[in-house]
Amino acid sequence: MRLHLAIASRAYSRGADQPASAQEKALLEERRSLKEARTQRQARAKLPKPKAVRPVKEAKPPRVPKAPKVAKEPKEAKATKGNKPSRADKLIKKAENLEAAKKAAKKSAKT
Repeated sequence: MRLHLAIASRAYSRGADQPASAQEKALLEERRSLKEARTQRQARAKLPKPKAVRPVKEAKPPRVPKAPKVAKEPKEAKATKGNKPSRADKLIKKAENLEAAKKAAKKSAKT
């Protein structure tokens, strides 16, 4: 901004064909050096980056296989409740009770 201001003020006050002042030359030189620094930074950014060396892992010792398990003896069958009817038995009994109720209703209707 300062360079443009210096160029504009010189062009306005003394004319565009006049030589640049010392201040303007210093600003031009600073601008040129900044551009060179930028191009050097951009060139450095395009270069391959050094990669970190991966540490070599040591090989683990082989695993010792476990001893085979001893076969267990089969468990004894638990004593089940002998008087507890199964689901199928319950359904059969329910059906029989329904039939008996129907027959009883028919007998009572006859009498």
